[in-house]
Amino acid sequence: MTTVDILHRIGAVAPLDDVYRAIATPEGIAGWWTTDTTGKSEVGGTLAFRFGDAGGFDMEILELDPAGRVRWRVTEGPEEWIGTEIDWSLSRREDYTIVLFRHEGWREPVEFMHHCSTKWAIFLMSLKGYVESGHGRPAPDDVRISDWH
Repeated sequence: MTTVDILHRIGAVAPLDDVYRAIATPEGIAGWWTTDTTGKSEVGGTLAFRFGDAGGFDMEILELDPAGRVRWRVTEGPEEWIGTEIDWSLSRREDYTIVLFRHEGWREPVEFMHHCSTKWAIFLMSLKGYVESGHGRPAPDDVRISDWH
């Protein structure tokens, strides 16, 4: 079975440890993705992300490696997301922490995937702002891109 992935790359002028904490902890994630983030940062644990009336996602934490890797599996949320995995790979290059982002395992590139790809790009820019300046744009203050928000 062939699947499709959302792929993005950003660089943040911030220490790798700061970027890791922003991705690996509920408090960090609340600073750039959604303020309504709960859960415990441990492998096997679940993180819950809510976006008001739009619903949300529950994700099992598969990997937490402070050297530069975080991986989640979607267990609850929209049908298209169930079973997909989100992979964060971090590395240092001069002044930058490079974030290679993958949202893997989409069964087909439906219109919702196009929407999610754009939203991930916006939230990755929010992550960049958060780790560089302390100010991200998490939901509900994120950029609205369409009638789906």
